[in-house]
Amino acid sequence: MAPKILLMGELFWAGPDAEELLGGIAELVPMKSQSREEFFKDCAPGGRYSDIVGIYHEHLSDKIVGPPNDELINALPSTCRWFAHKGAGYDSVGVKAAKARGMGVSNTPGAVDEATATTAVFLLIATMRRFSWCEANLRAGGFNPPGVEESARDLSGKTVGILGMGGIGLKMANYIRPFGCNLLYHNRRPNSLAPPDVKYVSELYNFLGQLDVLMVSIPLSEKTRGFVGEKEIRTMKKGSIIVNTARGPVIDEEAMIKALQDGHLGSVGLDVFTKEPEVDQRLKDMKHITLLPHVGTENQDARRKMERTALVNLKEFLTTGTGPNLVPECQ
Repeated sequence: MAPKILLMGELFWAGPDAEELLGGIAELVPMKSQSREEFFKDCAPGGRYSDIVGIYHEHLSDKIVGPPNDELINALPSTCRWFAHKGAGYDSVGVKAAKARGMGVSNTPGAVDEATATTAVFLLIATMRRFSWCEANLRAGGFNPPGVEESARDLSGKTVGILGMGGIGLKMANYIRPFGCNLLYHNRRPNSLAPPDVKYVSELYNFLGQLDVLMVSIPLSEKTRGFVGEKEIRTMKKGSIIVNTARGPVIDEEAMIKALQDGHLGSVGLDVFTKEPEVDQRLKDMKHITLLPHVGTENQDARRKMERTALVNLKEFLTTGTGPNLVPECQ
C-alpha cells in the first residue's frame, strides 16, 4: 500500500506535477476537515489521517484549520515525518515542535526569488518617483499632483542597501544594478555569489548610515523580530526610503510610522505588514508611500514553482528519507 500524503490545501497550478512526481509512489489524501477541532480528531488514532507519512501545506488551509503552530504539529500522527510548506517564509510553522518529534520541515526557497525581487524593484521605483501618489490623484479626477516634483528623485547615483543577501537579495541586486545605483549589502557573512560591484558592509550601523534606500530581505524569526527599529531607522539619512518585501514584523512598524510622520523617512514601499490583513490607517492615509497587499508571489508562474518545489521535497523524502530544502531549525 502506497504511503499517504495529506494535501492541506489545493494544488492550483501543479496538479500535473503531482502526478509526475508522486504518482505511483504515494497516495494523495485531500483534507476534508472543516475546523481545527475536526482536524485534530482526524489525526487521532483511527481518524482519517492517522496513517499519513507527510503533508503538503498551503497557507490558505489556515483559514479552515488555523496555523500549523506547535499545537497543530504535536497533534499530527506519529507516522507523519515530513511537513512540506509551500512558501519561502515559514514563521507560522511550529519548527521547534517538529524538531522535537523528529519531523522534517521544508520550505520553497528559490521558487519565490524572481517574483519577490521584481516586487521589491517596483516598490523602489514607485516610492522614489511617487508614482502611487500620481496614480491615485489621476483616478480621483486630478492630473499632476502638487508636491511630486519637489519630493521625487531619480535612482542613478543613489545608495541602495540590501539587508539580507540570500536568493531574493541576489535577484534584487542584479535587477537594480542597471539603474546606476551604488549597491551595498549587509549579511551575517559575505555572500560569494554577490556581484563584485555590490559592496559588503559588515557593521550594521555603518551600512545603514550610508543609505538612501534600505531593501529589507531577511526572514522573520525570534532574532529578527523588530530588527529594524527606532535606532536603526534614525541611523539612516533624513529623507531615506525603506522597502520591505520580507515580513512585516521584521520592522518596528510604530517607529517607522513615527519617522514617516516627522519626515525622517521620505517614503516606504511595503508588501508586508505587522498585523496582516489589517493595515494601520495612518499608513493608508499617507499619499506619498506605496502599499501592496502581500502580493509579492501572487502570479501563476511563481505559485507553480512553489507548489512543485514543495512536491519535490515530498518526493525526495519518500525516496531518500529527506528533502533538499530542510529548514535549518530541523537540521
